[in-house]
Amino acid sequence: MAEWNAYYRNGDDDEDDDETEEGDESGGDYKHTGRDSLVFLVDASKEMFIKGEDGEPSNFDMTMQCVRSVYTSKIISSDKDLVALVFYGTKHSKNPQNTFKHVYVYHDLDSPGAKWVQEVESLRGEKGARLAAETLGSGDTSLGDALWCCSNLYSDIKLRLSHKRLMIFTCRDAPHGSDSKLDRQARTKAGDLKETGVIIDLMHLKKSDGFDVSLFFCDIVSPPEDESELGLQLEACGKLEDLQKRVRAKEQRKRALARLSLTLGEGMKVAVGVYVMALSAKKPPPIRLHRDTNEPARTKTRLYHTQTGSLLLPSDTKKAQVYGNKQIVMEKDELMWMKKFDDPGLVLIGFKPLDRLKLHHHIRPAVFIYPEEQQVTGSACVFTALLQKCSEKGVFAVCRYTSRRNTPPCFVALVPQKEQVDEGQVQMTPPGFNAIFLPFAEDVRTLDVPQNPTASDTQVDKMKDIVHKLRFRYRSDAFENPVLQQHYRNLEALALDLMAPEHIEDFTLPKIDSIDDRLGPLVQDFKDLVYPADYNPGAKTASKRKPAEAGGGAEKKPKVEMSKEELQELAQKGTLAKLTVPVLKDACKQFGVRTTGTKKMELIDALMAQLTK
Repeated sequence: MAEWNAYYRNGDDDEDDDETEEGDESGGDYKHTGRDSLVFLVDASKEMFIKGEDGEPSNFDMTMQCVRSVYTSKIISSDKDLVALVFYGTKHSKNPQNTFKHVYVYHDLDSPGAKWVQEVESLRGEKGARLAAETLGSGDTSLGDALWCCSNLYSDIKLRLSHKRLMIFTCRDAPHGSDSKLDRQARTKAGDLKETGVIIDLMHLKKSDGFDVSLFFCDIVSPPEDESELGLQLEACGKLEDLQKRVRAKEQRKRALARLSLTLGEGMKVAVGVYVMALSAKKPPPIRLHRDTNEPARTKTRLYHTQTGSLLLPSDTKKAQVYGNKQIVMEKDELMWMKKFDDPGLVLIGFKPLDRLKLHHHIRPAVFIYPEEQQVTGSACVFTALLQKCSEKGVFAVCRYTSRRNTPPCFVALVPQKEQVDEGQVQMTPPGFNAIFLPFAEDVRTLDVPQNPTASDTQVDKMKDIVHKLRFRYRSDAFENPVLQQHYRNLEALALDLMAPEHIEDFTLPKIDSIDDRLGPLVQDFKDLVYPADYNPGAKTASKRKPAEAGGGAEKKPKVEMSKEELQELAQKGTLAKLTVPVLKDACKQFGVRTTGTKKMELIDALMAQLTK
């Protein structure tokens, strides 16, 4: 009975656990232990609605744009996460049982949707300021009550939360003025929130006489979680881009693809995390919906006996491989033993100079290695020492890397990377090692380069001038995928009931006018050097029609027919699997073999049964 229960409990997966672990790690899915949550606590005082100089948007308007951006990104990337929007310092109050005055819960802690995006959009601009004045108003401020209300939002959630974060948006460095009692209450409630695992961040906005963090908020915000975490910024945000950059750096949770041990020698291991720094953006896969309820449909796979129709248990199924006309049956334990090469981890082999690493050694996207101090105490100290010595000596570490339990090992080059910060002391490049996957000997091939006419020195010099004129500083984030952008714009227009999707600009298209202005007569000079005088690239050459085209249709491939002797010879050699499915089907029809399926192995088994009679 226990075997049946285990079967039904795990029956939703199409493959075994060991099979699912063999996927490409750069495209693998992260395993969450809970949902992420984010609460926006926004100051609604009159100072937030003051416009900046030269028509710049108000701090409240910038905050609403930032909240809208986070809402849309959550809907696209992680729609299961929870967000909330709470205003404090309001005239009107709206919270559970109206326990707290001057606190307005605009959006309760829940998954965002299209309606929420529309409601936040209505609070932007001049009309949004008037709507906020009518709905919220500006009144007295008690940050302690606002934090208490946010604490109740977290406590009312019955779901398991893996990450809890609260962001405070304000332009007042002393929200309570000289009232020390309210300051003390706010500090106490902030301490209670931190003890429950809530991370409090401050997104302070620019004001005329400057924002002094040390007056009050330095005791409210949480310290950075680790060395890579962005700490409290002393400089206030005056632009929307800076504010969105800080919010994005805070709200994106860094999840390790794997947590492994780096073996430096016998009895010397440190804990490290493997992170994917860049991943190819793709369209999300389609979701099957129930035709009656429009709810997501779950797929369950069951195996039945082809003759009796009885349900098969996992112990009733085995895997086999046909080799030499014999079916070799293997147990599950044997398969797991065959697939296992080594325990997951990184093993140091040696060091090589950085100039030994070539560009053509890059065969797949690299991963980033960073210490995990929480796993093994002292890992950060040893890791930092190794990073510094590799940087000083100009070497990289060669390691054997096994990402998962049932994946074959590969060799990686750990290239040191130093930390880089910008003018605002915001981390631009984290410290750690980039793991470059190294090719094996069979991956390096010798190509037969075709012999083409060699360009003269004059032609080469002229092309160098053209390339020099067209050079520019490349930034990967400046070129967005136009297909993906249009896809999400269409979804956004459909969800928000817009008349038409927002227009996107395709930055991948060449700027013809700018290229012509830069090059000038260089293009014509190059054409005169390379092409003959009567060369016309726009002229179409007359192509001869093929006999199949003259007959009015495309040429069909001749049908491949095989005799019984040829098939028997292939069966004796065990090479029937080299035939294609259409050829196997024709062979079955030729000998009158009836098959119940259309898979290749089923066709081969049916033919083998016929030929061995």
